[in-house]
Amino acid sequence: MPSAKHSGSKSGFGKQSYPPQPKDEPYPQRTISELFATSKQGSKDRGLEDIPGASPNKKQKLNHSTAESNMTSTSPRIIQEGDRFNFSNPATRKLPETIDLTTSPHGSPAKKKAVNGRPTNITLHTGPKMLMVKGLKKYSKPDPDEYYNRVWTQLDTALSAIFKREKLPYSMEELYRGVEIVCKQGRAREIYEKLCEKCAHAVSTQVKEPLLQVSTTTDSSVGVLSAVVHAWSTWSKQMETIRSIFFYLDRSYLLHSSLPPIDQMGTTKFRNHIIREPQVKDNLILGACVLVHADRQDIPEARNERLFRDAIKMFHSLTIYETFFVPHLMQDSENYFLAWAEKSVTANNLAGYVEECGKLIERELRRCDLYGLDQTTKKQLEKYLEDILIDNRQARLIKVDDVGGLLGSDRSDAVSQLYELLQRRSLGEKLRPAFEAFIIKQGSSIVFDEEREQEMVMRLLDFKKKLDLVWEHSFRRHEGLGHTLREAFETFINQSKRSNMTWGTDNPKPGEMIAKYVDMVLKGGSKAIRASGVSQEGSKAAENEDAEGSSEDEDVEIGRQLDQVLDLFRFVHGKAVFEAFYKRDLARRLLLGRSASSDAEKSMLTRLKSECGAGFTHNLEQMFKDIEMAREEISSYKSMLEERQIRHDFDLSVNVLSSAAWPSYPDVIVNVPENVLKATASFEQHYKMKHSGRRLTWKHALAHCQLKAIFPKGPKEIVVSCFQAVILIAFNKNESMSYSDLQAASGLDDVELQRTLQSLACARYRVLSKSPKGKDVNPGDVFTVNLNFSNPKYRIKINQIQAKETKQENQQTHERVAADRNYETQAAIVRIMKSRKKITHAELVSEVITATKTRGVLDPADIKKNIEKLIEKDYMERDEEGRNVYNYVA
Repeated sequence: MPSAKHSGSKSGFGKQSYPPQPKDEPYPQRTISELFATSKQGSKDRGLEDIPGASPNKKQKLNHSTAESNMTSTSPRIIQEGDRFNFSNPATRKLPETIDLTTSPHGSPAKKKAVNGRPTNITLHTGPKMLMVKGLKKYSKPDPDEYYNRVWTQLDTALSAIFKREKLPYSMEELYRGVEIVCKQGRAREIYEKLCEKCAHAVSTQVKEPLLQVSTTTDSSVGVLSAVVHAWSTWSKQMETIRSIFFYLDRSYLLHSSLPPIDQMGTTKFRNHIIREPQVKDNLILGACVLVHADRQDIPEARNERLFRDAIKMFHSLTIYETFFVPHLMQDSENYFLAWAEKSVTANNLAGYVEECGKLIERELRRCDLYGLDQTTKKQLEKYLEDILIDNRQARLIKVDDVGGLLGSDRSDAVSQLYELLQRRSLGEKLRPAFEAFIIKQGSSIVFDEEREQEMVMRLLDFKKKLDLVWEHSFRRHEGLGHTLREAFETFINQSKRSNMTWGTDNPKPGEMIAKYVDMVLKGGSKAIRASGVSQEGSKAAENEDAEGSSEDEDVEIGRQLDQVLDLFRFVHGKAVFEAFYKRDLARRLLLGRSASSDAEKSMLTRLKSECGAGFTHNLEQMFKDIEMAREEISSYKSMLEERQIRHDFDLSVNVLSSAAWPSYPDVIVNVPENVLKATASFEQHYKMKHSGRRLTWKHALAHCQLKAIFPKGPKEIVVSCFQAVILIAFNKNESMSYSDLQAASGLDDVELQRTLQSLACARYRVLSKSPKGKDVNPGDVFTVNLNFSNPKYRIKINQIQAKETKQENQQTHERVAADRNYETQAAIVRIMKSRKKITHAELVSEVITATKTRGVLDPADIKKNIEKLIEKDYMERDEEGRNVYNYVA
């Protein structure tokens, strides 16, 4: 052993060097037989001789030589009972029948001497170790038959106790060991057969007889079902205990044989003796169906959810679920569904029937999951439900009037339920006719409502938003129904009929109203949007601006509204009506400076160009260019005046417009003041010097100006039209003027004069007083300056009545569009006839429609009228051989 050294506060282990030692040689081994053979040669009376050299000193004993250790006799030694293990007493070393296994035999090598006074091995005893073997007896093998009979007797007793639900007389371990030993003896089949006989006897006497008695004494099938379920539960627990006892038999023998395992054997015995009994089986299945019926009818006193759940588990365990229970369940379910559907469809409208169907399907499928009915049964029930509730009632579910009423009731939940119900059989596509009819009917009522004509676009936007929500949420973005929505919108929005709304033309009204709505948005901005009352997302956001304390960017709000109205514009086939009214309104906004945002104007133009192409927006773009060029022209003119040091008593601004791009305006006679005439003449001279060959026509009806007026209550700056300014300037010379005097001074006709005087004397800002008072202007009225006029604002803008659209203007626009449409149709006919030379009527109509479809779909009747006009003008003629064939006339 190494020695430990300690020095100061540090400790460590030192190392000592030893000379190399020879390796120990192994002792020769002796077998037990040799030891017992040696022990028989000795005498019982012979004692153990003293070991030479033995010393009580341990160190001296370990240092004995090999020769001294070999002096010990190899004869066996035994010790007395009282002196056993007393190795230090020499008197006990000579004991007969004792074998000393601790001494070395003859010829063994000598023990190693200690090195440096240290022993080579550690011994815990002062004397040698000894092993005594005594009482050796032969094992007598028991009789297998006797043991088998004894084990079966114990097992039979235990089985009887289990079936009687008594305490086991033996431990489970003891019974298990007995079964194991019997199986190892090769009698596993024999004990298995006895177990089968015991189980069959128990189920027929202790289970079957009580159940038969219950089935004969009670009229309740549910009671029989409850008794059978209870008996099965008890039997299952008993078989679990039996299987634990016979587990070795079950896993070592039955697992590798064709015989059924113990649990399967127990199930078979119960099924053959109990379930196949007709009296029990009929009540068993009937009782389960009665529980299902009670749950469907929601009869609390008859419902027993736990019993039904346990019964389903039992049916599955006994493998009678598919063969016995399911056929009866399906037959009862079909009868119930048929009766329920007949009653529900009579008692409810479409919404009520759909809602009840959804609840019924949910209850039936939830019952399958709740009570453990397998997926096959669930699918069968679901198929029965869909066959009876959907397929058999399909005509009712997709009836046009009923579906339309449901869509018009704003019940999105009911529409969703209807779609989901039909979609169970992929019948959502069947809603397309009803959906289309509803859209066309509602849309047409909006388009042709003359009393609410001004609200058409706002109502269409609300209607479109509602349909989009129905399609997205209720119809789950169904592709076919989405196509139906767009097609139906195109149908009703392009419908036309001759009415007062279109001034006897066939022009669709929505094109005009969309253009007016865009004019309202671009002219009034977010304020006009809020005032319109459109229930759009953008309007709601604008309404909350004041409450939130922050103002949303007006251009963003206008852009949102333009995107929404463009959704309607895309449905319009003939863009000619929209183009005519949009161009007219745009001209007014540009000339009168009434656009809320120049960026919004350009944004709308970009949208139209993207939607309709560059050809559609060519004139509109030219109008913007003219306004830009006009600024450069007037800037050049003012620079010329400064160079020549010419000054006018007012600031002149002129817009030079291209007659081809801008709408045509009538020439209105008006007496322009002399100073204005001089200024316009000066500009015209300057313009013609720069652009020779051009002719300018002055449109005073589009002019406007700013006047400074001094009233007794304070000076004002008034923004008025040219006609209004002419009237007001006339009062600089006279304080009071009659109607005829004002007409002579202004040179206006009665219509324009009356409208102009009405705006100045009868409108919101009455800078003139009329006598007699009234809202209408008559030729006998007298007008004076209103000296009592006051307003908190310094700058006042008086409504320009003459710039507002009139019915005559609308009529003229519609008539011009219709005429242009006829010219376009005739031009297309001539082009086709020139290329084909000879063509049938049907082919000609088809090709004309194709050639003009970008401007809208033509009515074949209108095409025929234009063909007749061209025949009268000798552009074409009918063929002599066939009246439906046309020839081109060069």
